[in-house]
Amino acid sequence: MIHPSEEFDAIVVGTGITGGWAAKELCENGLKTLVLERGRMVTHIKDYPTMNLDNWDLPNGNRMSREELKKYPKQSRVGWAPNPAIAHFFVNDLEYPYQETKRFDWIRGYQVGGRSLTWGRQSYRWSDLDFEANKKEGIAVDWPVRYKDLSPWYDKVEEYIGVSGQKLGLAHLPDGKFEPAMDLMCPEEDLQKALEDQFDDGRLLTIGRVANSTDTTAPHEGRNPCQFRNRCWRGCPFGGYFSSNSSTLPAAERTGNMSLRPNSIAYEIIYDDQQKRATGVKIIDAETRETQTFNAKIIFLCASAMASVGILLQSKSERFPDGIGNTYDQLGRNIMDHHYQLGASAKVPGHLDKFYKGRRPNGFYIPRFVNMGGKPVKNYLRGFGYQGGASRDDWTQSIAELGYGKGLKEAILKPGGWQIGATGFGEMLPYHENRVRLSTTQKDQWGLPQLDFDVEFRENEYNMREDIIRQITSMFKAAGFTDIRPYENETGPGLGIHEMGGARMGWDVKTSVVNRHNQVHEVPNIYVTDGAFMTSASCVNPSLTYMAFTARAANHAANLFRQGKFS
Repeated sequence: MIHPSEEFDAIVVGTGITGGWAAKELCENGLKTLVLERGRMVTHIKDYPTMNLDNWDLPNGNRMSREELKKYPKQSRVGWAPNPAIAHFFVNDLEYPYQETKRFDWIRGYQVGGRSLTWGRQSYRWSDLDFEANKKEGIAVDWPVRYKDLSPWYDKVEEYIGVSGQKLGLAHLPDGKFEPAMDLMCPEEDLQKALEDQFDDGRLLTIGRVANSTDTTAPHEGRNPCQFRNRCWRGCPFGGYFSSNSSTLPAAERTGNMSLRPNSIAYEIIYDDQQKRATGVKIIDAETRETQTFNAKIIFLCASAMASVGILLQSKSERFPDGIGNTYDQLGRNIMDHHYQLGASAKVPGHLDKFYKGRRPNGFYIPRFVNMGGKPVKNYLRGFGYQGGASRDDWTQSIAELGYGKGLKEAILKPGGWQIGATGFGEMLPYHENRVRLSTTQKDQWGLPQLDFDVEFRENEYNMREDIIRQITSMFKAAGFTDIRPYENETGPGLGIHEMGGARMGWDVKTSVVNRHNQVHEVPNIYVTDGAFMTSASCVNPSLTYMAFTARAANHAANLFRQGKFS
């Protein structure tokens, strides 16, 4: 048991993608570090109950009953979650409510490892096209960093987590330290060739860059290469994909410097007006409901973007009556996400003599190709990319009404034709009015104010969405695919599960919350390194960038600690 009287050099709030990295880097730098997680303990391998089950081993063929689904009215908006195989890694919405002035799909996982257990693993570097966009277009505020500041930290993270992918030599999607790329399917190669031959705007198709290790010689400290089971979201007993549980938290633990405390709901950072710094974190024990305080010289907020913003808003004092670091009303503003849930699917003629082995836990990627410095699209800024995949199947063959007897059995054993699909992921601009507040009327079961979201897409996003459908339809036609079916599902901010902003990075305390090293401007021994610090959104998956910034910030903090700056 960790006693509140213990003194720590650092406290890390959260154990997900960034919390694990903060813990690893701080502990390896010799700092005695307390890691707080609001959810239950999840131990690698031991606590993956469905990791080896097939769908027929699960209730209702891995489908939730109507009664069970009532617990997940918001988590189920994502379309693929929850189900019996992974529901234990997603929150029960009835137990963890929040308010929506405007619709916001907040998808969460409260356990050690957080959403690192269920993330999509797509790992792409940002470029200066992304870091410079706000300044060039006069949008929001300028990033106080550029690609050169992050490049060595991208290197460090990629080499450690294991990212498989193909080098392309693109300035706007920088190459990384890649392990061997996974193979494309033959219809994907058809689309790849069509883009090269029939379009002159630089568009191309590549295999996704994914944090599933493919190098049998890579020393990933207890992890084995991907086994191509595509059961990543259930927890991988091989450690084939990167998660905090299989990688960074064990690394932190090996140092002997980490103390991990699950079931610890951090809700306030303590500010000492005499010392002009934060001195600790208040928690509620989720099992006993006791309130405790833990002290440290450095605080890292890695609770996930919206949760970290909530903690900062709740951290009120005489100096900061509206939340710590919020003198200029910037905290909780400029909330962003990626917009998706639209694209197209099609049938692919031919290739009936070909099939594939295993279940590739990855798809293809079409990087951004619009608004790249040439002729701009007139009715929207920024851009989008596509993620997709091909497969060979025909689900109608196992419908009883469509066959029977010997013919049905033979049809089920024979694969159907090839199909392909792609989904667009578009950048959302940072709007000052898009914000999250503390509810003044609604509290959760712990007596803490619920978060209230007031976030929406605007004209720029909706105009982009029209082009996303236009472009993928034209690409499928160029590849000779048939029965092309564009689609656009109802969606809202949050559903991309890339929520970010609320404590953005910038040069000026009057227009941003944290500085270029992720320190809160007004309280520099608080670091915010999850998605809350993001100043703009790009159109690529953000987790690799979160990890690079976190590693950079943790080493910055460790260097200052050794210099006695936080004494």
